[in-house]
Amino acid sequence: MTFQFKIQLKNISKPPVWRQVLVPAQFSFYRFHLVIQEAFGWENCHLFQFSPKGFGSDPVIKEPFEDDEDYGEVMNASKTKLNEIFKKEGQTYNYIYDFGDNWEHKITLEKIKADKTITADCTGGKGACPPEDCGGTWGYTNLIEVLKDPANPEYEEMKDWLGMDDDEEWDVNDFNLEEASAMVRLV
Repeated sequence: MTFQFKIQLKNISKPPVWRQVLVPAQFSFYRFHLVIQEAFGWENCHLFQFSPKGFGSDPVIKEPFEDDEDYGEVMNASKTKLNEIFKKEGQTYNYIYDFGDNWEHKITLEKIKADKTITADCTGGKGACPPEDCGGTWGYTNLIEVLKDPANPEYEEMKDWLGMDDDEEWDVNDFNLEEASAMVRLV
């Protein structure tokens, strides 16, 4: 079986930031995490977890640590398969990346396809992924506002921080499906 998921970054709406991916049902949640990282363009440099409704809901699916008794029910992301949790179309789950910036993603199982695949793929999307360590939703919103106004006192500092050339502009709509698909297929 193959699962078709829509994964949307919560609390970002102008434009929304989402990706559509096809993933073999037998993938582990850890591998699914890697698919999400590549589809969005994240750098995989922070902790993550999956859970039904975000922080405070069980089970938590993540890489296990010694202090996991603080989390309630914890399932190992490397050993838990997608088809153990996802059972029906329309089912939702949450993925949280970077517990400092708290990037929350809503995962929706759009379709369960009978065809068997062995690799994942990114088949759609919209919106630029926020840069790592930009301060979460508030920081990203602020970054967008600063980069709209060359007269803003933070404008040059933000462009330098992002490694942008002088003539380059941040495009909130930037999403390259071909590039995302190529990266996801490597997972």
